[in-house]
Amino acid sequence: MSPLELLWLVALLPFLGAAANAALGPRVARHWTTAVGVGAPGLSLLIALGCLVEYAGRMAPEPFQRSFYTWTAGGLEIEAALLLDPLSAVMLFVVTFVGFWIHVYSVGYMGHEEGYQRYFVYLNLFMGAMLLLVLGANFLVTFVGWEGVGLCSYLLIGFYYEQRFPPYAGRKAFIVNRIGDFAFLVGLFALVAKFGSLDYQTVFSAVAADPEGVQGSYLLGLSFAGFVCLCLFVGAMGKSAQIPLYVWLPDAMAGPTPVSALIHAATMVTAGVYMVARSNALYQLAPGIGGFVAVIGALTAIFAATIGLAQTDIKKVLAYSTVSQLGYMFLAAGVGAYGAAIFHLGTHAFFKALLFLGSGSVIHAMGGEQDLTKMGGLKSKLPVTYRTMLVGTLAISGVPLLSGFFSKDQILAAAFEGSPILWVVGIVTAGLTACYMFRLLFLCFHGEFRGTEEQRSHLHESPPVMTWPLVVLAVGAVLAGYVGIPKLGHFDVNVFAKFLKPVFADVTGHGEAHHLSLGLELALMGLSVVVAGLGIWAAWKIYGPGKELEGGKAWAARFPALHRVLVHKYFVDEAYDRLLVAPAAALARGFWRIADGILIEGAVHAGPAVSRLAGELIRMTTTGNVRNYALYFLVGVLVLLAWLIGG
Repeated sequence: MSPLELLWLVALLPFLGAAANAALGPRVARHWTTAVGVGAPGLSLLIALGCLVEYAGRMAPEPFQRSFYTWTAGGLEIEAALLLDPLSAVMLFVVTFVGFWIHVYSVGYMGHEEGYQRYFVYLNLFMGAMLLLVLGANFLVTFVGWEGVGLCSYLLIGFYYEQRFPPYAGRKAFIVNRIGDFAFLVGLFALVAKFGSLDYQTVFSAVAADPEGVQGSYLLGLSFAGFVCLCLFVGAMGKSAQIPLYVWLPDAMAGPTPVSALIHAATMVTAGVYMVARSNALYQLAPGIGGFVAVIGALTAIFAATIGLAQTDIKKVLAYSTVSQLGYMFLAAGVGAYGAAIFHLGTHAFFKALLFLGSGSVIHAMGGEQDLTKMGGLKSKLPVTYRTMLVGTLAISGVPLLSGFFSKDQILAAAFEGSPILWVVGIVTAGLTACYMFRLLFLCFHGEFRGTEEQRSHLHESPPVMTWPLVVLAVGAVLAGYVGIPKLGHFDVNVFAKFLKPVFADVTGHGEAHHLSLGLELALMGLSVVVAGLGIWAAWKIYGPGKELEGGKAWAARFPALHRVLVHKYFVDEAYDRLLVAPAAALARGFWRIADGILIEGAVHAGPAVSRLAGELIRMTTTGNVRNYALYFLVGVLVLLAWLIGG
């Protein structure tokens, strides 16, 4: 049997791992939980690699699809099917490879935590749901996975349910994503009404065959393609944390650090980017919505990057970094550079997982401390963590010859070609990224140690089960970019773009877009390197060795209003609380007091009250006195006679 015939096992195994650990229960020895919890995604990775090797080895790989059964609702039939094509192949590798190493790392990080078995049940479920999302052959299967990762994020963000904040953060993530998911569903209903199908190949083939059929006026002043694309993008705004639905992602740091790595690097937040890229045939025919996607992505990128400059929680800095990098991906997708968006998704998975797991190693050594102002001087104590995080920091900063440099260059080049204004926003964001990431590195690893003596006495490098994933991901952060070296003039060795080209075929009939000249592309590339260098220099000047906290305090004293705004994240959460959450809570309390407290409870208690009153009145007549009974009888006879005479 060929590996492709076992594709279904790739998605099924993590679900089986979760079911097995749930069935075994917490009383089973931890090594059994580990064997199942890590073994299931490990087997998924091995089968996935076999599928990818066989699929890529075909001369002209056609999409591989397998159906298992059919959902029927009225006249609508939707197959529960999996699809392997170039796009899902890329996502399959990212999810299984990065996800597996996060599972391995979790063995060390969560080794002494309560709920170890419950943690791996949730983590396996999370990976299985994401695999279902990216391998789904139609919108409905993908939506099942889409909702699955939403549920698992709620469970994992609120993992420490005995504490106050994590359950709140989990609910916040769940509720915010429901807003986007509602729009996503509306888009699916529109597709069913138009095509009678949700199958990717059916829908996109119909769009390619008749582009004009989806460009007529539909709803909200939009074409059909524009309306569906807007609905799908609102869903993506929730899952991939774009303005204004980004507010859940920084609070998702309440979960265990490996969960943060999985959410930010290999699952959930990349789902929105994947969905926009998957639906590129529709987005090509809705240029107005594409422009909207690009603008939202650019604004999100620079907005989150400025917030990252002032945060002191090591995980919050990385969280806003993720929001910013996702903005980069949507900027690329919005200007039609879908391949560049997916390329950056892939490189970002390596260096962002590395950075989060590295921060977890620091937190592990510091006894749970996450405040950068209480760290410092960890370079010599955590040498592997420092070196690997340095690689990740260089990669995300866009330093030449590392993966982030290649993918960011493609996004910036596409942005310049689409809109020079968006390119300016993108390149300024690149400089800010380099600045806040090296600020994190300097505050964490350089200078004097600023923690307690007890923390100093316990400083040590993490165990191999945690450092080996860091090394593997660091290698990926260096090498992943070389599969997508950008085309320069006639020099074209971009294997990644060629592999994805069939998925992003032009359906507009306009042909391939004009590319920048070699000289201009080299100039833009050189400028991006200079800007990254300026960001690193600014971080060194303000936070470099010997100036870690003093430089930051001086900057805050010089620009107090700006610093306050950035520290409080533009007061967006406060605005949401005042304008949306507080009124909704007040309305809910009003309904509770009036509808529930007065009307419903009043109705519930009215019956017994009437019964009691009637009982009391009747009880007054049952005195046991014969003369009273004779009187009642006489009164009754008189009333009866009066009625008869009156009638």
